[in-house]
Amino acid sequence: MFHPNGTFKAYQFYYTDHQCTRPGYTLVIKGRIRLLQDSWVTHGATNADYQLHQVTMTFHSEQAMAAILDKMNSSCSCSDCFGRAWSLQTTYEILNARSGWDCTAGLGFAMHELSLVRVEKQVHRQLIKKLFVGDIHTGWAQRTHHRPIGYQRPLQAALHHVHPCAACSIIYQADEHHPPILPAQQELGTHLGGQWASQVCEDRPAVLFLTRYLVFHTSSKTWEGHYTHYSDPACRRPTFLIRAWGRYSEGAPATQVRGGTNFAFTTRRVWVTPLDVTTALLLNSSTTGSCGQDGSWLPGLEQDLSHTNGCLALGIRLPHTEYELVRIEWDQASQRRLLLLGQRPTDGSSPDAPSKRATSYQTPLLQCSEEAVGISKRLKQHQQKETESQGTTAWEGSHLARLALLLVFTELFLN
Repeated sequence: MFHPNGTFKAYQFYYTDHQCTRPGYTLVIKGRIRLLQDSWVTHGATNADYQLHQVTMTFHSEQAMAAILDKMNSSCSCSDCFGRAWSLQTTYEILNARSGWDCTAGLGFAMHELSLVRVEKQVHRQLIKKLFVGDIHTGWAQRTHHRPIGYQRPLQAALHHVHPCAACSIIYQADEHHPPILPAQQELGTHLGGQWASQVCEDRPAVLFLTRYLVFHTSSKTWEGHYTHYSDPACRRPTFLIRAWGRYSEGAPATQVRGGTNFAFTTRRVWVTPLDVTTALLLNSSTTGSCGQDGSWLPGLEQDLSHTNGCLALGIRLPHTEYELVRIEWDQASQRRLLLLGQRPTDGSSPDAPSKRATSYQTPLLQCSEEAVGISKRLKQHQQKETESQGTTAWEGSHLARLALLLVFTELFLN
């Protein structure tokens, strides 16, 4: 909650289960925020300065209380905090700026997400307002001093949100003594078959914006991905398209993130299409033999990166295996399935070892409707026929592929 005088009050509800049905503890954060200038690093964002005045904690679970107090005990600057008995449903102060003591270090707690903000308004049958705040570092040890350059998944305004939203009213009416208990969802398993696409313009560390379109073939255990990159946070100015193909295998249920499943995705082939002059010039200036055919990159012309084993300038290497975290959920608003893949590391590295597997999720992909799948298939068939009978140029072929993706995304956004 943000007030006209610049003060704010935030609730953070923590749970002991992945469906948010068993509350563990609640933090209530009070402070002040001041908007500064537009961000020079993250286009479309505003830098902000904030101060914390007070943080309180309320436990709802004996299990959570024992685990958290053990972490806090070693780092608390309040000498008498742990000489007292803590009890459930009682609110305790763990940070007080006026008194100068702070017991939050052991929690890895920080509100640096408030140092980068963006408000977005959309009209989608009704007005929808979203608040984007800065990303949280995927490395736990880095969170207390990480300064965000990307975003988390957005929060929706209490009075202007997507309908239906079963969780929205439950969370809106909650407080530290009545934490929200969300409706349990049926576990849908991890059947990846079909086509999945971004619902929004997504962001990545290092100021990257993109949309994703993934296709999984369960019979052959192969996958293909289309990643269109943009230079703006609205995804209106495309810069290049990456098309990847490879194989995948399903592993055991994830132990660190309940409800998720471990997968391994191997990328064997990649094609890149520069979509503007600047990207083509960048690729043409690559080190000799490191990114496709030297000096031959043109806007709209796709190149296979197999013979150079990837592209150094784009951080692509072949073959490449990533260890993924996967979960499928049901979306009430669209009445379709959602595909959640592991969050990309904040430092820009790759989860190329089991120890680097994600412990949180990216923005979910929405399963494409039968109409969208049909459009995509018909355009691909038309492209293949044109190529065989008339020798379609690379420019025309990539144009048809981009048109197919555009129609898929349009169908998703309008429905």
